[in-house]
Amino acid sequence: MLGFLVRLLPFWVREPLLILVGSVFGVRIMYLAHRDGEWVAAAIGLVFLVFTAVRVHTVARALRARRAPAPAAAPVVAPVVAPVAPVATAAAEKEPNAWGQAFAAVAVFAALGAALWLGPHLVPSDDDGAPQAVSCAGGEDEELPGAYRKTPRAVTGEELCDALNRPDLAQLLGTPAETATAVSGTSNTLADGKVAQPEAEVQFDTYTVNVSVMYNKLSIAQYVELMEYGEETDVKTLSVLGRPAVLASDHLMKIEINFGGGASGGPVEQGPLARTLSVALDAKDRGGYCDITVWSTSGAFPEDGALLDIAEKVLPTIPDRTV
Repeated sequence: MLGFLVRLLPFWVREPLLILVGSVFGVRIMYLAHRDGEWVAAAIGLVFLVFTAVRVHTVARALRARRAPAPAAAPVVAPVVAPVAPVATAAAEKEPNAWGQAFAAVAVFAALGAALWLGPHLVPSDDDGAPQAVSCAGGEDEELPGAYRKTPRAVTGEELCDALNRPDLAQLLGTPAETATAVSGTSNTLADGKVAQPEAEVQFDTYTVNVSVMYNKLSIAQYVELMEYGEETDVKTLSVLGRPAVLASDHLMKIEINFGGGASGGPVEQGPLARTLSVALDAKDRGGYCDITVWSTSGAFPEDGALLDIAEKVLPTIPDRTV
């Protein structure tokens, strides 16, 4: 169908069009073949260029024939010349301008060829293989546990996820080239549903960051005393945003669950070492705290400065607990 439509075009439109399309596609395919090392594509590009060369030869031959002087006309009798001359002049004036047609065809299809050539470079592609950032799942229709209604200004898991899933989180961790692979936020509770404990987590290829808020009466000072009886290591007290805080390291728990074979799963094992920054919810340390934990499957974690930077960015977005 396309070939039939092309054949209907005038010669001085059709041929420049075929030359333009053949040269654009031929050069483009040859360039891609050279870049990717594809010899089959190079052969296809060569076919386009040969086709274009044939069309150029045809147009050149037609131009030479058009410029050649026309043969002398046979003499005519005087009475016939007078009425015929105006008709010939009118016919010459109505003859389409071949050069105008050729220029218009070249101008229009040059613009189309430029769009085909530059389009992939100017328009961003969604299929370039770059990983896309993930977002927190909406939970507007999810009913919150009663502990969240009883706790003044308690942040939900979704709100905590939005606060943690920052565009600069990977840069704060020291891995700016990475993109989050998974995010989650849950509105958990403790003590039989009496204590709100929202939690959010963002996973990268290198590190995983978990933030949880405990709305209980345990202060950071009391928490540090409990650490003295636990297995936490490298404990260091400090102040973050004017609030009491403590840094500590501990191993995570590793649980394997088997959904087949009738077995409930393997025993609880020791997971990778994690670094946690716990910060009081208010400057007076009246109870409740926020945990920021970072770990990796390799057992390594970033410098303490990364946890402090995350805390300084995330904590201001979490509402303070009111009395």
